[in-house]
Amino acid sequence: MWDFRELGLFICALSILPLVCFSADFVPLDNYLIDCGASSNTSINTRNFTADSFYNNFISTEQDILANTSLKSITSSSDSPLYQTARIFTAPSKYTFPINQRGRHWIRLYFFPFTYEKYNLSAAKFAVTTQNYVLLSDFSVQKNPVMKEYSLNVTSDTLVITFAPSDNSIAFVNAIEVVSVPDDLIIDDGYTLNPAGTYSGLWTQALETVFRVNMGGPTVSSASDTLQRTWVTDKEFLIQANLASNFSNIGAVKYVNGGPTENSAPPSVYGTLTQMNSAGDPRSNFNVTWQFVVEPHFQYLIRLHFCDIISKRLNELYFNVYINSWWAAKDLDLSTINNNVLAAPFFKDLITAPLASNKVFVSIGPSDLSSDYPNAILNGLEIMKMNNSERSLSSSTAVPLTSTSGSSHKKVGIIVGVSLGALLVVVLVGVFFFLRRKRRLLEKQGHSKTWIPISINDGTSHTMGSKYSNATTASAASNFGYRIPFATVQEATNNFDESWVIGIGGFGKVYKGELNDGTKVAVKRGNPRSQQGFVEFKTEIEMLSQFRHRHLVSLIGYCDEKNEMILIYEYMEKGTLKSHLYGSDLPSLSWKERLEICIGAARGLHYLHTGYSKAVIHRDVKSANILLDENLMAKVADFGLSKTGPEIDQTHVSTAVKGSFGYLDPEYFRRQQLTEKSDVYSFGVVLFEVLCARPVIDPTLPREMVNLAEWTMKWQKRGQLEQIIDPTLAGKIRPDSLRKFGETAEKCLADFGVDRPSMGDVLWNLEYALQLQEAVVQGDPEENSTNMIGELSPQVNNFSHEEVSVSATQFEASSLDDLSGVSMSRVFSQLVKSEGR
Repeated sequence: MWDFRELGLFICALSILPLVCFSADFVPLDNYLIDCGASSNTSINTRNFTADSFYNNFISTEQDILANTSLKSITSSSDSPLYQTARIFTAPSKYTFPINQRGRHWIRLYFFPFTYEKYNLSAAKFAVTTQNYVLLSDFSVQKNPVMKEYSLNVTSDTLVITFAPSDNSIAFVNAIEVVSVPDDLIIDDGYTLNPAGTYSGLWTQALETVFRVNMGGPTVSSASDTLQRTWVTDKEFLIQANLASNFSNIGAVKYVNGGPTENSAPPSVYGTLTQMNSAGDPRSNFNVTWQFVVEPHFQYLIRLHFCDIISKRLNELYFNVYINSWWAAKDLDLSTINNNVLAAPFFKDLITAPLASNKVFVSIGPSDLSSDYPNAILNGLEIMKMNNSERSLSSSTAVPLTSTSGSSHKKVGIIVGVSLGALLVVVLVGVFFFLRRKRRLLEKQGHSKTWIPISINDGTSHTMGSKYSNATTASAASNFGYRIPFATVQEATNNFDESWVIGIGGFGKVYKGELNDGTKVAVKRGNPRSQQGFVEFKTEIEMLSQFRHRHLVSLIGYCDEKNEMILIYEYMEKGTLKSHLYGSDLPSLSWKERLEICIGAARGLHYLHTGYSKAVIHRDVKSANILLDENLMAKVADFGLSKTGPEIDQTHVSTAVKGSFGYLDPEYFRRQQLTEKSDVYSFGVVLFEVLCARPVIDPTLPREMVNLAEWTMKWQKRGQLEQIIDPTLAGKIRPDSLRKFGETAEKCLADFGVDRPSMGDVLWNLEYALQLQEAVVQGDPEENSTNMIGELSPQVNNFSHEEVSVSATQFEASSLDDLSGVSMSRVFSQLVKSEGR
């Protein structure tokens, strides 16, 4: 009798044999092809699907007494052999597959509903999960055959796929594939669209294939693809088919070393394309657009496949690519990317933000760099849904893995949400095309999208010199206007030398620079075509011109020449707080250093909330926006999303929800009502981030640990916070200091803003936590009892909490570096290099 592992290896070896004849480059070590419910094997396109009766050792139920009745073999009259049999599950049941090589695997599930005896499969409702991910929940198939394809990174020696009926229903499956995937099929890095930047972590993501499209060619069957994928034609997705034409030259495709292989996409995909139907007209100026319907609220990996099989010479074809209204590629020249090789395949991975709409628009259009008649191409496209923070690929993410009930209120909400979403999509599409048309008209007229600069010194601006400038210069210590010439910024950054890049954010790249007097600066260069970036650019200048504070990063200048959006700040030597907590090789911070950094950031936020005529709400408080100078003094940065607070007779500001996932105030998200307490919530997340030194959202962790705020609050309420702190701090935090710190963070994360402390209260408690860390106060009630936010030990100070808050406010307002109540133009002209920064 074979054991479990030997049986898996034998089946894997049998399954691989038919693949060798057409996939010489990659042979999957795991290749389970199962025809569920069948009594004999089935051959499909030279692939041998084994009857799952041969896999009886792999199948189990959670209720052993149902083993003989909960798994039933049935047959149907479906034309496809794979859909003619099925397994029906009346109780949660599992397939357990031995994994011979860890890494990314296909999971393909086949479903076709039909009636067998008393079982109507079209009425089945069920969930499908693995050890780490929810693939489907409350899933049903009404009539047509459905194949669901997933790509998972399997990190254990077994893969368990569980089928669990919902609402006293049944579950079923017709066929299953579990097949190894080449390691380089999904690379770890990509590019984000909104905000624009780089992305790392694709390797750990679970993916569901939503669309796989062959542009300009016929459907490519699984038999013609080395990884058994099906590529459908793009005709049904084109919005205006008359604007597009097809081209084919499969024989021209040249796979080159270091580039995509046939495993990325076959020659039948790279050798066909859809292009602009320009008919040789040099005045052609339009986009070819495809529309895809997706599930909202998920992020998507969009892989664009290109191969220039139409150009006769190098550097002949330049074009732009858009996803929705975002740049996916600008002035793309495939011959340069492929080291001056024509017809060499290339793909680009782009990651969306969670989508509010249920539609994705992919467009290609001409570039201004085109020397011949305008053209643009696209050869292939893949859209893959990414798992969310709940480690789920299902829209019903609120349903627990073992839950069998649903909420009628939730269903009504979904119906209303989908209806409103459909209406919103229609409006957004109209606005999208209107704005695009308007932008092109402006460009034709020679206008650039700029904003009216703030008046500085009655319209007179001064030249700001770089280290390399020979022109009239001024140092950062001089009185000067904020507006800086573009040429000066170029010189200060060595013409935007890529080796000088010190960061990439939603607004753009950040370069290190040096002014004429040797002052180091950080230069943030935005995307001038980004509407969101333009708004952030304007807001940043308007906000930072109103106040200065030792714990707020100072703005030195800006540049809006040549349609540029550039912001110049004081240089922060030690970078972000986030980089000192995790994700880098920097030395670990001590507990005292962490407390002092939190106190500095709290002072900056407290000043924003109280130090000016009207409260300013930062709206994007996170560890990446807390910068450290050479002495590890903290300064709050990035005011692009900041918002002026409510009027005296108002309680909140109604505004669209903006912020960073994991730090976002749930009350603000639910009600779209912004107050200073939204910053307090985000800062509470930062406090736990500082304590635990881990990301606020980490989908690679077990489900209960993914969300830092939820996870830490559970341990805090148990009184066991010391169990999850950064291991480098173990045994180095006094219990009283940790308790005070934990209580402070817990109060910040209260569900309702009214229950959260003010930033003044938070500041006071953090300073008290630092006192408790540095010295034990004899007889302090903290020794024997928990202390609520806002309470003050009389042994430490003999005045009330109210007096402490007033004193703190007065101290902040009287600081020499605080210029509250000063007009915008005066601040511009009075900016000086202060020792207090």
